[in-house]
Order: sequence, then C-alpha cells, then structure tokens
Amino acid sequence: MNVLHVIANPRPAETSVSKKLAFEFFAALMEKNPDVVVNNVDLYQNKPPYVSSEALNYFWGPVVNPAYIPSKAEETAANFSNNNAQALVDADVLVLTMPVWLNSFPAILKAWLDQVLVPGKLFTFGPDGVIPIHHLRTVVLLVSSDSVYKEDDATDGLTPAIRAIFSYIGVDDIQIAWADGQDASRHFDSEQRREMALEAAREIAEDLAEQV
Repeated sequence: MNVLHVIANPRPAETSVSKKLAFEFFAALMEKNPDVVVNNVDLYQNKPPYVSSEALNYFWGPVVNPAYIPSKAEETAANFSNNNAQALVDADVLVLTMPVWLNSFPAILKAWLDQVLVPGKLFTFGPDGVIPIHHLRTVVLLVSSDSVYKEDDATDGLTPAIRAIFSYIGVDDIQIAWADGQDASRHFDSEQRREMALEAAREIAEDLAEQV
C-alpha cells in the first residue's frame, strides 16, 4: 500500500495536535503493516504556487482542443504540478494533516490541490464526464481545531469541501480523526477530546492496514 502524507501545518510537532494525530496514525499503520510505503510531503517545505492563467491554459487547453500546444511560459507555470502530481496518482491512501483556520483548511492545502488535481494527471473526460486515472481509494483527514464542531455543523467549511473535491475524481471514502475543542481556556475537556481523536486515528490506521 502506498500512502501519501501531505502536511499542511507550519507548527512544530511538539506544539501541533494534528501532527500528534499523524504520529499515532502512522505508528499504528506501520505496526499492523510494516510493508506500507509512506511518502511525506510538507507543504511548508515544498510550497505550491497559486495557479496562474498560464498554468490554467496548460492544464485545460488540451481538454478544449486536443491539438493544443502549450507555450514555454505555460510549461514553466506547470512545473510544480508536473513535479508533484504523480505522487498522488501513485497513492492508494492520501493522509492530510492540518489545523482548522477560519472554519476551513489552510490556503496552502487548497493551492496544492489546485496544482495536482488537474486533467491529464488525475482524470480525463469521456462521454459521461470525469474518468479517474489514479489509484486513490481513501482520504484520511487528521485535523485539530480550537473550536468545537458538531456533526453536520453549518460552520464546518472543511469536510464538505474535501468531500466535494475528492468526489469529483471518484473518491468517496473520507475517514476523519478530528481533535476539536483544543483551546483549553474555553473547553475544559480539551485533553479528553484530544485523546478521543488519537484513538480514532489509531483505529482508522488499523482498519486500513487490514484492508490490504
């Protein structure tokens, strides 16, 4: 099983709850299946650029016109995508480690998604619409937030967006371990919430290892 781990949290592991979830997740996964191949990508060490008009032409020009030939500037604008999308194409499982900022995920993660979930790499088009051309079957969200979110919370701008994005390329299995209420000054049970999320991360990892 190939696992792509994308880290969208700038904080060090010592102070990052989402990174603590990732530690527990991968410890459990490797214990159950030592043959798992993990590719770690820290977006703050390999920052994706925002998509430019030249990159859009490179990605979508061939969709509109199969004979489209990109310019040198368009090829250059697509460098990040061309160098990074294959890691997602090859992954069976994608793990996203992130905090919640302003009720959603960090902009750096959206920039990465915009660069790698592009036609010709993750999908093509047929008579009936999108055709996935990847191996991805599961997305795991390892999330921390200061605030508390209820199920189907209207203020949750993270999980609905992730579900919509990956449903577009045919991936509907989204697993979530979420340590919410991590602002101890407002939530007296922050530690218990963190422990519950850590246990959820371990359980998700063990379930995935058994599916291989």
